[in-house]
Amino acid sequence: MKSQTRNFSRRDCLYFGTLAGLGTCSWQRVAAQTPPFSQTQNRFGSAKRCVLIWLDGGPSHLEMFDPKPEASVEVRGPLGTTKTSHTGIVFGEGLTQLAKRTSQFTVVRSLTSPVGEHNLATHYALSGHIPGGRAAAPAFMLPTAQSRVSQSTLPSHIAIPNFSLGGGSKLQGYLTADTLPWSIGIDPTADNFAGLVFPQGSQLTDGQLARRRDLLLQPTGELGASQEQSALVAAIDLLRDATTKQVFELERESPGTRGRYGMKSIGQSCLLARRLLEANVPLVTVNNVGWDTHDRLHERLHAGYTGAKAPVGLIPSLDQAVAALLDDLQSSGLLDETLVVVMGELGRTPKINAQGGRDHWPRAYSVLLAGGGVKRGAVFGKTDRVGEVPEDDPVTPADLVATMYHLLGLEPHSREPTPDG
Repeated sequence: MKSQTRNFSRRDCLYFGTLAGLGTCSWQRVAAQTPPFSQTQNRFGSAKRCVLIWLDGGPSHLEMFDPKPEASVEVRGPLGTTKTSHTGIVFGEGLTQLAKRTSQFTVVRSLTSPVGEHNLATHYALSGHIPGGRAAAPAFMLPTAQSRVSQSTLPSHIAIPNFSLGGGSKLQGYLTADTLPWSIGIDPTADNFAGLVFPQGSQLTDGQLARRRDLLLQPTGELGASQEQSALVAAIDLLRDATTKQVFELERESPGTRGRYGMKSIGQSCLLARRLLEANVPLVTVNNVGWDTHDRLHERLHAGYTGAKAPVGLIPSLDQAVAALLDDLQSSGLLDETLVVVMGELGRTPKINAQGGRDHWPRAYSVLLAGGGVKRGAVFGKTDRVGEVPEDDPVTPADLVATMYHLLGLEPHSREPTPDG
């Protein structure tokens, strides 16, 4: 990443870590004999696990990873920029920590989509298929979770605090509802968070839980236990596992570590995500809401509240949390095997509106990718002088999802039969 105007060729994409080429890939073009959700034989990435940090509502690329400091004030907006560790590359002023860590990740600045409604844009962004037709494709995390075998009593996919992405899109697509992740349902900043996840007040003893588990496993006259029995057995195993509960006890971390992530929801969610990855949960989704900033952009994205002496808005809080997560995954050696994705469903208009915000703009937005085979220290793609459309190397959600499947070791050209055939 020598300058902001470097042009990447399609060949450069191979160094980025993708067979899909971030270009004309269409994973609908398939070979019929390819088994469903098959593992790629020659994986470009090494991601054994993934954490998706979802910025629900559509984060502004112009205030984050693709500012336009030379544009007119109505385009560049009320926020300034910060220099990054790479000459010629600047981020929005709220991303001071990530600006120092550009050697750890890649930013794609040229995402583009025709879909500007939250629910539909979310489905497209995460599945790679524009919603419509008989069978909606699932979000990439769900087939990925199906391909992983959890090495603990915890589920293979956990959502913090919930999986209500994009206004509650039906992200399972043609898959059944039981492929959705376990939504914890409680914000990690809550007092006695672990106690709320694992309630103690009327808890049965371990022996009582064991007897109920044995009862559920009794023959039913059918072949094996039912899906409901299996789910209940798994839930009982989870409740009986004291080690599992400790994963959710964030107070086990030092005050310094918790403070490094930040005590807001996104910070403690990313800290919990790291602990879940360390506990062999292969897939974690962090749902960070509030990014639909049609008004009061400066206050909501940067200041946090009127008169704030230090910025605590959405962007500085995200900056602190993601920087801490990347640092910890790097120091533990997990980053090489963990794909980190920071994204939302669309960008924001290249002009500030009358309410001091920006409206929906899917034609250009940015995504951060790190770990799991992603090239580090690069910026891919470029938008025009006002951030309106990609000028170089446009990337569609289909390209991005195909790339993530490859990085996670799944064949994006595989064919999966839907229930209706």
